[in-house]
Amino acid sequence: MVSTDGLIPMNMKLSALTLAAAVLAGCSFIPTHERPAAPVPARFPGQAAEASAGAALPAWESVVADARLRELIALALQNNRDLRVAALNMEQVRAQYQIRRADQWPTLNLAATGNRQPNSSGGISSTYTAGVAMASWELDFFGRVAALQDAALAQFLASEEARRAAQTSLVAAVASGWLSLQADEDLLALTQRTLTTREDAVRLTKLRFDNGAASALDLRQAESLAAAARGTLAQLQRTRAQNLNALSLLVGQAPPTALLPTAGSDPAVAALRPVPEGLPSDLLTRRADIRQAEQALIAANANIGAARAAFFPRISLTASVGTVSNELSGLFKDGSWGFALAPQALLPIFDAGRNQANLDAARVGRKIAVAQYEKAIQTAFREVADALAGRATLGEQVAALQGQADAEAERLRLTELRHRGGVASSLELLDAQRSLFATQQALTQVRLAQQQNQVALYKALGGGWKE
Repeated sequence: MVSTDGLIPMNMKLSALTLAAAVLAGCSFIPTHERPAAPVPARFPGQAAEASAGAALPAWESVVADARLRELIALALQNNRDLRVAALNMEQVRAQYQIRRADQWPTLNLAATGNRQPNSSGGISSTYTAGVAMASWELDFFGRVAALQDAALAQFLASEEARRAAQTSLVAAVASGWLSLQADEDLLALTQRTLTTREDAVRLTKLRFDNGAASALDLRQAESLAAAARGTLAQLQRTRAQNLNALSLLVGQAPPTALLPTAGSDPAVAALRPVPEGLPSDLLTRRADIRQAEQALIAANANIGAARAAFFPRISLTASVGTVSNELSGLFKDGSWGFALAPQALLPIFDAGRNQANLDAARVGRKIAVAQYEKAIQTAFREVADALAGRATLGEQVAALQGQADAEAERLRLTELRHRGGVASSLELLDAQRSLFATQQALTQVRLAQQQNQVALYKALGGGWKE
């Protein structure tokens, strides 16, 4: 403890320190953050040159047209464990940022000490103190603590963007899984109808074979097609069960039956509304993963500032104020008040290149962050370009397969008429049935690919979350 006799000189010293802190408060060695230019064209392939800048995507509730799918996505956003972990990770990083933020303020502790020891006169001397102590508070003259705080803030914001990216992925995964289940239902219904038709054909061909009107080749061909349909039905039932299990994992619980798709859906009624045309490539900056990469770049910048500040003196302050007494019972009665102040300044002289190595590592870390940011933009541009290419061609493919399916259905009708008239053989009829079944399966699969491509385009453009 220091007696009150030294109060005036010490206050003068404190004033000097405060003035120095005020002068140097604006000192920062953090490089100015400049968003790197996007290493991609200004517009997507096949898009109009007059695409409006600053366009925005609608929320996922507006894109999903089917009420059942909207409700299922909302259920997944509440119960999905991966999204819950992403939110908890964000909260954990938020707490770490608060720790860094607290470093700029002094930590005050209630301190009490007692000391008894022999004195020169052969007696026992006692000293008791009680008061408030501040241990080693760093005066951030050169911005080291502030730089670390900025880095922690950027890391927190990056974790928030990671949660948004997880939400976008979840919305897209649930929509894609629901559409796959819808296609499974349609294929199961189609296969069940085909199997019934082929089993009827087997019975009819066997009756004709027993009466000498059909050959053994005709009977074996009919039995082969029926067995193939049974195998396809079993495979589809397994696929449907697996897709339902995957959807249950995404939703976080067994999906309610009322929210599941059913067979016989009208192809003209789409579950998703199309993504608007003419979107500029700067829309990619809204993607959560790209925003996350930019926050990582900001954090790398701040780490450079902290590494630069380490070359300058680190000034810390230890202080205490309280009362002292020779008797424990009189500590708060007749004790004398005083304070202790111990400033310390450490200037690196020799550290075997440690500070320089930390600065070099921070600079390389920033270069890595720039490359990762640019790679994130390039990856996003490629995903959007792929989805746009799919949108441009899958519609034509669906139309072509629909025309083929109509032609195969008419071919089967005519072949059945010719078969009843004795003009066409049983093999021709079975071949027409097989071709129609294969075409209808392909049409269902391409329709699924077209709808899932819309989901992929919406996700690639950064949709699926709201501010």
